[in-house]
Amino acid sequence: MSDALSRPRLARMHNVMAGHVASGDMPGLVTLVSRRGEIHVDAIGKMAIGGAPVQRDTIFRIASMTKPVTAVAAMILVEECKLRLDDPIDPFLPELAGRKVLRAVDGPLDDTVPARRAITLRDLLTFRLGLGMLMVFPDRYPIQKAIAEAGFAPGPVFPSFPPDELMRRYGTLPLIYQPGERWLYNSGTDILSVLIARAAGVTFAKFLEDRIFAPLGMKDTGFYVPEASRARFATAYARDPATSELKVFDDPATGKWAKPPVFENGSAGLVSTADDFNAFAQMMLNGGRLGSERILSRPSVELMTADQLTPAQKQGSELFFGDVKGWGFGLSVYTGRDDLCSVPGRFGWFGGYGTSWYSDPRESFTGILLTQRMMESPQPPRVMTDFWTSAYQAIGD
Repeated sequence: MSDALSRPRLARMHNVMAGHVASGDMPGLVTLVSRRGEIHVDAIGKMAIGGAPVQRDTIFRIASMTKPVTAVAAMILVEECKLRLDDPIDPFLPELAGRKVLRAVDGPLDDTVPARRAITLRDLLTFRLGLGMLMVFPDRYPIQKAIAEAGFAPGPVFPSFPPDELMRRYGTLPLIYQPGERWLYNSGTDILSVLIARAAGVTFAKFLEDRIFAPLGMKDTGFYVPEASRARFATAYARDPATSELKVFDDPATGKWAKPPVFENGSAGLVSTADDFNAFAQMMLNGGRLGSERILSRPSVELMTADQLTPAQKQGSELFFGDVKGWGFGLSVYTGRDDLCSVPGRFGWFGGYGTSWYSDPRESFTGILLTQRMMESPQPPRVMTDFWTSAYQAIGD
């Protein structure tokens, strides 16, 4: 091993991660760290409680790590001039034309004003379209009830409507804020799934396969797990609040990823492996290229990984950002430093089923953590924070 990664500190990271598995936090996990072409993968524990061992090629539901993949797909169409960042999306998504906007976030649904402008692709990519998750718990505003009744309640169960029906339902909701006014989590990449498919003239899954997964060799990444690969698919767990025991949330053989979905969800629908997702991460870290395959131009990646938000746009969603994070296109960007692994310029995102990815251009470093233990809040669980602290300490000279 070269000096890109420290062997003693990788061993220390293994011990920390193994401790989380031994404590019963989750049945197993895979970690991958990569720097200057050197890759270290560690598979610990089981794919299911009492099941077969986790392997390097175990398949995981990556949940919101899907979002940056969707953003890359959108930027491919921008580079081809099939979409433009600041054009209205109305020609492709007429369901969102002529929006009304709540006069007050806690007001009645019929107390609205006209939107000052149309929603744009940039709004979807930056989650500033005016629709999304309100960080007010428990739900108490009329719009939160309407969002839940439309089938878009925040939580681990994703929308499963056909794309046209999904857009019809979004079209029944008033905007919570004016386009461009505030960052609201998640809905932007739901809607991007449909926009990309309509603009490209193929299904969203086919576009991702043809333009991203096949060129990058991501053979185990997609919206479901074929039967031939199911023996490598980990079981997803959630903590039972009554007993504090882990219970099965999604079974590989009978769950939501056992067959093609009715909605190819660009917010949270993908499965992948550590090596597959590392190919995507290295493409991003290399300015859009992996080997001889160029997916995006360097300027596109630089735009995606630059903070796009003002402090006012983050208002109400501070739980996602703290003082040192912003948002680019479909991913988080670190803008300041307040602990060991908060490095300005570091970009990536995590997934609510227990996955995390960030790449650091300054260090030519990527880290990936894959588990299938449901997160219980937008704040990262201890296993995630311990992974990133340990991973950064494994950087060599």
